[in-house]
Amino acid sequence: MTAQRSIWTMVLACAVILAVTTGLRLSLGLFVQPLAQTGLGIATVSLVFAVGQFCWGATQPLFGALSERIGTAQVLILGAVLLAGGLALAPILPGTWGLMLTLGILAAGGAGAGSFAILIGGTAQRIPFEKRAWAGGLINAGGSIGQLVLAPLTQAAITAAGWANALSLLAAIALGSAALAVPAAGGARPAVAHQRAGRDSRLSTMMRTAFADRSYWLVHAAFFTCGFHIAFLATHLPGEVALCGLPEPAGARALSLIGLMNIAGTVGVGWLGGRFRFKGLLVALYASRAVAIIGYLMAPKTLLTVYVFAAVLGVSWLATVPPTAGLVGKLFGTRHLATLFGLTLLSHQIGAFFGAWLGGVAMALSGSYLWVWYLDMGLALLAAVANLPIRESSPTRAPVPAAA
Repeated sequence: MTAQRSIWTMVLACAVILAVTTGLRLSLGLFVQPLAQTGLGIATVSLVFAVGQFCWGATQPLFGALSERIGTAQVLILGAVLLAGGLALAPILPGTWGLMLTLGILAAGGAGAGSFAILIGGTAQRIPFEKRAWAGGLINAGGSIGQLVLAPLTQAAITAAGWANALSLLAAIALGSAALAVPAAGGARPAVAHQRAGRDSRLSTMMRTAFADRSYWLVHAAFFTCGFHIAFLATHLPGEVALCGLPEPAGARALSLIGLMNIAGTVGVGWLGGRFRFKGLLVALYASRAVAIIGYLMAPKTLLTVYVFAAVLGVSWLATVPPTAGLVGKLFGTRHLATLFGLTLLSHQIGAFFGAWLGGVAMALSGSYLWVWYLDMGLALLAAVANLPIRESSPTRAPVPAAA
């Protein structure tokens, strides 16, 4: 009973931290228009957010490796401080390079330190195999709850107090998440044995094995397209709603609806992950995105259309994370999951860079997001196809070098 309660405490603490880091990060798209109106222009602001998308991914394998050396709690506290500092400093340094530093590097890096790779990687080492998909789904649902709550809160703060004060409010929320770092870490040592026990567990050996395996590269390719999709929508969906002539709050409501529906999506996929192959779930999730985009482009642009579109997308929004992490864990075990999945998230965020940036470029050049919608749809189909040949069995390990 005590062990079960400890697992619940750890999972819930991780879910709340992810609610903060993901909810804040995915609500920053609401600042695109206010920042663009300060004279920076939408292309410049989109580039700042694109850099932030990349930095969020680039820091995750680094913080994942750091957490394996100094501990998960310490990394989570560091992340909360960086995220809060970046958000708080952004109104003080509102120019292009100032926003690059604050929102693009500090805040994004801090969010990365309290995100999927560290949280899911850390808990996977402390939870029995049969409960990992369930735990990953619940933690992932925290990110959706954060988006559901923080998107309308952010919009209300911007409307009532301006974008600068809204960022200060978000900074205070980010700093408060540091209080959950210790329970989220789940103790100093893993409660369950690492998979592949008895094998060489050096990170360099595991990375050579991973990069020699085709399935790992296919996971990266599919997750690249996922990053493009989410960053494009998180950054530019409010602008798309405005472009359709719909009321300004509809953008925040659409983001909240995505978060609401993704609670069911992530928990459902976490449950299904214990019963079906991960790659089959990913094929279905990516294909559903392409179908949703086709339906949206063909439908009249009304509030009902936008909300239905957001609801359908929400089911798959972050639901790709548990099966993707599960695939990496199946292939290579959990000893270095925070680092190996962090590298997969780096691929995700390279895609996110292009999703956030090209959305702004398209809008600046053509006044429309249409060709980016087509690109997003094509990438979703490619991601579905890329998952088909992935092997879920463990790859053959590379020979261990002889000791010097």
